[in-house]
Amino acid sequence: EPARFSRSRSVPAHFGLTPSRYQSGEIDQDRGISKCGDAGIRWVLVEAAGILLRISKRSSPLKAWGLSVARRRGMAKATVAVARRLAIILHRMWVDNTPYRWEANAA
Repeated sequence: EPARFSRSRSVPAHFGLTPSRYQSGEIDQDRGISKCGDAGIRWVLVEAAGILLRISKRSSPLKAWGLSVARRRGMAKATVAVARRLAIILHRMWVDNTPYRWEANAA
């Protein structure tokens, strides 16, 4: 149910698409994604992001943003970043009951 989340930006954390951090004493490490939550939904979001970035020929602001992240940080991190953004967009579409707008979803 969409009302479960107060903000769309909190959805990616529920699916484990946010950075994790390890802190103990003097140690402070940034790690990969947290991987908590439903692994199946996380897998689908990452696959969709990968297809958008690598295979899709259709241009969109989300794809352009993802490719700019890929140039700076690498394709793997860009794919997870786009998956996170997709989770936010999909939740907002569900709450507002609106279709996806290729041109309007600026990153």
